[in-house]
Amino acid sequence: MPELHEEISDLLAGEREDRFSCPADAGNKAMAFLARREYGQTELIKKLTGKGYDRNVAEQAMLELTANGLQSDQRFAAAFVQSHINRGKGPVRIRLDLGQRGVADATIEIAIKESAADWYKLARNVRRRKFGATKPADFKAKAKQMRFLQYRGFEQGHIQAAFGDE
Repeated sequence: MPELHEEISDLLAGEREDRFSCPADAGNKAMAFLARREYGQTELIKKLTGKGYDRNVAEQAMLELTANGLQSDQRFAAAFVQSHINRGKGPVRIRLDLGQRGVADATIEIAIKESAADWYKLARNVRRRKFGATKPADFKAKAKQMRFLQYRGFEQGHIQAAFGDE
């Protein structure tokens, strides 16, 4: 007859396996994540598998959440775009960051278009905030500012406009 602590550990092990193989539990955990902020499908599946849930279970829970309208990549992308615009990021950087989070290219393009951001004005404002209102005195200073705007994700046209007549 096995000892009492072995029986308890066997029961606990079985309970743990059941918990991490149950789509309803994975869905509840995903809802807890979504209560704090929006997540993309790929990002949320990665978080669930990181917490110990089986990948198939996490994907099944995600399909159910998406079908019920509780998770939406479009909503996530729109919130992400607006957040990054507020941080002074350009469209190139936003596309890259969303793509790395597993959001589809078409979804990214829709979110960027719907943001109706004035990228030229944003690039000008970002440059002013970082370097001041005066234009750079020499080529070296201008190149530094241009590299900064490029790193922030602005396209060449936006960068040129940031140095235009203000």
